[in-house]
Amino acid sequence: MTRAAYSYRSDADVPDFADDQPLIVFDGECVFCSGWVKFVLKHDKQQRYRFLAAQTPLGAALYRHYGLDARDYETNILIEEGRGFFKSDGTIRMVAGLGFPYSLVKIFRLLPRRVADALYEFIARNRLKIAGRQSCMVPTPEQRRRFIS
Repeated sequence: MTRAAYSYRSDADVPDFADDQPLIVFDGECVFCSGWVKFVLKHDKQQRYRFLAAQTPLGAALYRHYGLDARDYETNILIEEGRGFFKSDGTIRMVAGLGFPYSLVKIFRLLPRRVADALYEFIARNRLKIAGRQSCMVPTPEQRRRFIS
């Protein structure tokens, strides 16, 4: 769903949060998703991303704000410059934001969005079968400041 930049600021159901850096909202109970967060933490040398588990009140509010099911986390949300990005578009932007060589992932934008999203959706639907569930990832003390709770 396309919305105006920073539209969540005028949504009374979305609590205020620091939105001065890109925010990745992820399924905190999914091993695959937590693995993705660990990957970003390791390779985000500029520490540009912040993280938020979808299971938090703010995460659920953002899912609802963007018209997503707040109990079925079939997409991560990337909130960047006040806009929400989902599925393949969000993932490509997240990876590209890590800098070179990861920015080469932009080549996947040449795929029709329907094809890229279908691949994303296949992986998202099967992520729990692929990797399973776990309790929320516990960041190290130095990583904790990059998480919004």
